[in-house]
Amino acid sequence: MIYYNPKQWFGLIFRFNKADTLRELFPLMLSVSIYAGVITFFLIDVFKIPETSFIKKVIYIHQTIGFVFSLLLAFRINSAYDRWWEGRKLWGSLTNNSRNLAIKLKHLTETQDSAYFNYLIPLYARVLKNHLRDRFEPEENTHLKIDPNKHVPNQVASAMLERVYRLNKTGHINAEQLLSINPELTSFTDICGGCERIKKTPIPYSYSVFIKKFIFTYIITLPFTWAFDLKYFIMPVIGFILFVFASIELLAEEIENPFGTDANDLPLDDISRGIELHVGEIFE
Repeated sequence: MIYYNPKQWFGLIFRFNKADTLRELFPLMLSVSIYAGVITFFLIDVFKIPETSFIKKVIYIHQTIGFVFSLLLAFRINSAYDRWWEGRKLWGSLTNNSRNLAIKLKHLTETQDSAYFNYLIPLYARVLKNHLRDRFEPEENTHLKIDPNKHVPNQVASAMLERVYRLNKTGHINAEQLLSINPELTSFTDICGGCERIKKTPIPYSYSVFIKKFIFTYIITLPFTWAFDLKYFIMPVIGFILFVFASIELLAEEIENPFGTDANDLPLDDISRGIELHVGEIFE
């Protein structure tokens, strides 16, 4: 995730990084601009079609669907941002619940058990992060043996719950205390399920394809309506319009799965390190 100061308008406008869609779209913008120049050349210089031709009437189609098109793109980016923000709230809950669980267990466990939970609570954040990125990073530890072929977050959550139940059976944690820490323990699996729902439920295929086809058709037909008024100045104009529309779709595609490593994805590495730091401070 890119951290920035939103108040620095001038610096943000003239700053370019790998998250900018201009880098990715520039070849397509250049191709569309050349296409618009070719269409203008044939319409005006080769066939010499008059401005009163029926071809120019296509502009009424663009005026009719333009408003609907803007609503469609607005809904697209808003739905993608909702997924991004929901993912951030889930990881915020994971941070808070990890701290709360550590605070409660600190006063209920002995030194050996505290070391156990001091390792497993931050471990859950790390394995969940890797699980959402479809990878596994083995760690050297004496507390838990993990099978990478099974659901790793479930194994860590199950190990913590098993240790808590053992402490309850041995009398170190009574029934009231068990009820007190149970919400935090069960919340880990709930958070994992919420993140998996976001990751494994992409935008419907037909909807995504329709938007791309809509953008393509809209841009390809624009030169037939504007060539008579803008002449060859239409080339940079068409390129800029493509940049605006396609950028919205690219940004939506990037943030609708916020758990990856793209520039605009959630800072899961920083959040995981924060959980490890704060839990470690609690158990000191």
